[in-house]
Amino acid sequence: MIPEDKVREVAERLSIVEVVSEYVPLRRAGANFTGLCPFHAEKTPSFNVNPAREIFHCFGCGAGGNAFSFIMRIEGLSFPEAVKLMARKTGVEIEERQLTPVEKQAQSERQTFQRINDLAAGFYRSVLEQRPEGAMARAYLEKRAAIGEIAEAYRLGFASDRGDGLVQHLKSNGMALESALKLGLVRKSERGWYDQFRNRLMFPIRDAKGAVIAFAGRVLDASLPKYINSPESPLYHKSSVLFGLDMALPSIRTENSVIIVEGYFDHLALFRAGIRNVVATCGTALTTTHTGLIKRHAARVYTLFDSDAAGRKATIRSMELFMEQRLPAYVITLPAGDDPDSFLANNPVEVFRTCQEKARPAFEFFIRSLLAQTPPDSVDSKVRIIDELLPRFKKIADPVERDLYEKEICRLLGITVHAFRKRMGGMNLTDRDTRIEQKQALQKGDPVQETLLALICGYPEARDEALRTGSENLFDGDYLELARLVLDTLANNDDTQALSRLSDRIEAPGVRSLLSRMLVSDARMADIDWRSAFDSCLRSREKLAIQPIRDMATQLAVLDPDSPEYTALLKKADALRTRKSKIQP
Repeated sequence: MIPEDKVREVAERLSIVEVVSEYVPLRRAGANFTGLCPFHAEKTPSFNVNPAREIFHCFGCGAGGNAFSFIMRIEGLSFPEAVKLMARKTGVEIEERQLTPVEKQAQSERQTFQRINDLAAGFYRSVLEQRPEGAMARAYLEKRAAIGEIAEAYRLGFASDRGDGLVQHLKSNGMALESALKLGLVRKSERGWYDQFRNRLMFPIRDAKGAVIAFAGRVLDASLPKYINSPESPLYHKSSVLFGLDMALPSIRTENSVIIVEGYFDHLALFRAGIRNVVATCGTALTTTHTGLIKRHAARVYTLFDSDAAGRKATIRSMELFMEQRLPAYVITLPAGDDPDSFLANNPVEVFRTCQEKARPAFEFFIRSLLAQTPPDSVDSKVRIIDELLPRFKKIADPVERDLYEKEICRLLGITVHAFRKRMGGMNLTDRDTRIEQKQALQKGDPVQETLLALICGYPEARDEALRTGSENLFDGDYLELARLVLDTLANNDDTQALSRLSDRIEAPGVRSLLSRMLVSDARMADIDWRSAFDSCLRSREKLAIQPIRDMATQLAVLDPDSPEYTALLKKADALRTRKSKIQP
């Protein structure tokens, strides 16, 4: 653990402009410096660096933070690693605290596990490249155009059918076989130790930094199981690992998108064709952890799963996860019977790119697939289709997108919007629309709440007023979370750089992006009448709070006047009308 005073010393010795300039050409633009964002492709600079606040923010992709955040993202480092890298440049010596005995043991054990995986990867690679027993695998890879640089990039190997080849290799290198057992590389029986993987092509599974953490072994014939993957281990948790991420990250940052495939050879086929922003699941279904990992690196995702029933099910499940993450997802469709490997073997990469350009939004793909499976030719089938659609439909965040899909669904089924909403069982659209509009406002930037935040940051008097009023009465959503963090930070430290260091403590990407966006452009708040600006924001917030009255009237028109929902909504509308009448012009 790096002491806080050392982190502060490193930050003070190296300006963010110096740090960023090593990666991005910057030009002065008023109080800021601007340049082309290194985290997504753009032709017009939207990347800003504020030297006074020691903060950066891209108005194109939302990336933002301080110098440490920038190094972490562009170099793929952890926070301690980023601090150490910058410390070496500034000459600051980092003396970390002594590890406890338990921490030392865990660190030593992890290093042993990593050493065993590295030895195993090297052993399998040598069998494939140099030994006679690897001839069959070499011929197989040549047939699949996966030799030379491609095999080297993936560090492909081969586990021969010898029962204890890896066992002997690990023993000769002084490794404890009990540790290899925990990694799933070897097993033990009454006769002794033997290899887990035999007569299989070996794909090393690596983490985002390229370290080997597990293996996938594939047969060279039609026998089953086709693949055997390493079990969960101290190094490998399959629900949070994406195959090929270390190879894909540079391209993902450039494209600002990622393609997800199911198989290792699917990944290899795209990589060989020059399509590098690709990852694959490691023999498991996509998880919430996976989608969260993807969202940290890309703004758009494409799924490319098999066209069979299992592939369609995986596509729909992934669609739901990406909807929960508010991450746009599209489905690439290849001709029936083709997978990426077979398709690219018979078509130039430009044809694949055309398929990608024609990719359908995941929810549209879902609707079409559902209608193909269940034709809407009867009342019963239409009801079943609606009931299948509704749970996913309710997850659509964008109100415009939801409205358009609602109309399209009703057109395809030949029903009215009123009937569709009735089937939703009295879903309170007004409350939901309000939440979604707030979410959309946050993504686009809410000028009123951001002005209030800027006033709090720049004027102690505004800070005191916010504390008296109550932050929960001024902000909502991520703005509220950030306001509380800002008030807490400035209550203990009024240092100019305290807020830029706050970025390191914020885990939520949306809140971190909001902070950097606000700080990088807060020069506009200098030398203004804070009291007048504060009061103006309060009036604007009050007017915004009573806006849903018109939407409530629409909802009341489709509800049963005798229902509890109608009575509750009517009371809410009356309360808002009363508030509206009290607002000063």
